[in-house]
Amino acid sequence: MKISGFSFARNADSLYYPVKESILSILPICDEFIIAIGKGSDRTREIVAGIDNPKVRIIDTVWEESAAGGHVFRQQANIALAACTGDWCFHLQCDEVIHEDDLPLIQKCCRELLPNHDVEGILLDFRHFWGDYRHHIINHHWFTREIRIIRNGLGIESYKDSQSFRRHGEKLKVVSIPAIVFHYGWVRPPSVMQAKRVAFTAAGKGVDQARERHRQDPPEFDYGSLAKVPVYDGSHPAVMADWIARMDWQDKLQYKGRSRVKHHHDKFKYRLLTFIEQKILGGRQIGGFKNYILIENNPTIRKRYVAYSDDDLF
Repeated sequence: MKISGFSFARNADSLYYPVKESILSILPICDEFIIAIGKGSDRTREIVAGIDNPKVRIIDTVWEESAAGGHVFRQQANIALAACTGDWCFHLQCDEVIHEDDLPLIQKCCRELLPNHDVEGILLDFRHFWGDYRHHIINHHWFTREIRIIRNGLGIESYKDSQSFRRHGEKLKVVSIPAIVFHYGWVRPPSVMQAKRVAFTAAGKGVDQARERHRQDPPEFDYGSLAKVPVYDGSHPAVMADWIARMDWQDKLQYKGRSRVKHHHDKFKYRLLTFIEQKILGGRQIGGFKNYILIENNPTIRKRYVAYSDDDLF
């Protein structure tokens, strides 16, 4: 069995993406890692090349803002995906990191599911951090699981803005395992967070629209009050230790009191739905769009994949 990791990046260094840490987090179980790096103005390519591992292969690209129907991220992800040669292709975006404790589980799952061609993809859980590395969002408005591992050779491609995948426009048949993607996309210095939001809009809508949309935004993003945001007391992936230690914007965050601004997760509608889902429905979301077909013929599959040991790795 062969696993290919793949991703894409541009200006990841200046926009505070832990691109090196993301790659390193799954490199132990990957036979290769393909990353499409767009021509930019910072040290992104140098950082990735500095990993200095023969598994890592860089594809140099040029981004066209608002390309591919406004989804340049999908375009870039598919460039890297097309170069993958593994049985399974493991996609991590540059602000997503896997905990080392979950690597044996993921590898075991890929190995055991390889002969089962009904399975086209593997669904991973998400933990979304907000503002700093202690607070994470648990809210109806945020997705809780997404496809991050796909079977190669079926014509599967990145979908829309690369959040998920489809095969010839159809949803994939997937299984869900209790491995977690640590998502740090909303953990940046406030000024960089605002710059990232502008860059994200420019990638999908073009530079002119990005400037117009964010024309009246303040120079620093306001995360609002963290007083009611759940606290995470577990461990982070080991590769993130130095990155987390560099955090220096605590004085710009609001840890007490009512929010100066109201984000989606602060709104009463979503707080009520979240309360019902978490306290009454055991975490099951009410409605919502799911870009996959969950295979239910083995309802104990998540429980079965909890049982593993380090001996399963390699």
